[in-house]
Amino acid sequence: MAGPAFRAAAVRVRVPATSANLGPGFDALGLALGLYDDVVVRVADSGLHIDIAGEGSETLPRDERHLLVRSLRTAFDLLGGQPRGLEIVCANRIPHGRGLGSSSAAICAGIVAARAVTIGAEAKLDDTALLELATEIEGHPDNVAACLLGGFTLSWMEGGAARAIRMDPADSIVPVVFVPGKPVLTETARGLLPRTVPHVDAAANAGRAALLVEALTRRPELLLPATEDRLHQEYRAPAMPESAALVERLRGDGIPAVISGAGPTVMALADTDTADKVEALAGADWAANRLGLDVRGASVLPLAT
Repeated sequence: MAGPAFRAAAVRVRVPATSANLGPGFDALGLALGLYDDVVVRVADSGLHIDIAGEGSETLPRDERHLLVRSLRTAFDLLGGQPRGLEIVCANRIPHGRGLGSSSAAICAGIVAARAVTIGAEAKLDDTALLELATEIEGHPDNVAACLLGGFTLSWMEGGAARAIRMDPADSIVPVVFVPGKPVLTETARGLLPRTVPHVDAAANAGRAALLVEALTRRPELLLPATEDRLHQEYRAPAMPESAALVERLRGDGIPAVISGAGPTVMALADTDTADKVEALAGADWAANRLGLDVRGASVLPLAT
């Protein structure tokens, strides 16, 4: 049986950074941010060649161990077969190990590029299947849902398959991220979580997560109470005490602030009137970045863009 046919031309994929959890929405809520990795993939006659510029250029493997390559391979298997060779160029801007979805970005870039470079692939790998495949590789859907769909996403597992809905965040919201110099491994942060939590804390988080949907989409003035969390941030604080202290300080000043994903980045949800003031609150140990909201998600772009 013949394998798939591949396009001769290279494809370019752009994927956004993401922030998951957003306080009370543990493993469920995600937000796509205006900070991007770009990947160009071309099917070659043989071999595997990878160029990496930007974040991770000195540490990422340039072989089959690279998460992007593993994601490409997984998608190609699903589409019916591997190409003879691959040439890959990565322009990375999303910090690694900081809670901004760099691994989800690599996964989504890989599977979207595999679909784009394979002729007729949409019939086997539609958008629903993309989310399921990305979740299978990543292990949970919160970041990959936001990366693929853009905007503000709510994701869940149903019958063993990932599902997600996309909502438009309020235009006035301006994320400001405070990125520390040192990473924290997701496995380390997740390992600090208890196996059980008090019922009263679970009930409180359920209410706050529901409120957060309203606050992020229609009533940003409710973001401070809506981002209150009792399920994960306090337990993870020993792995990132500076981040926990910054969240407490910002919230004490009335600024909605959370640990981004598994940390250690802190994200404040400012507005157009306060974003500059919030950005200026970073100390010398933090790189403060005022970001836009991404509403497109993973996209295939012209090479010349």
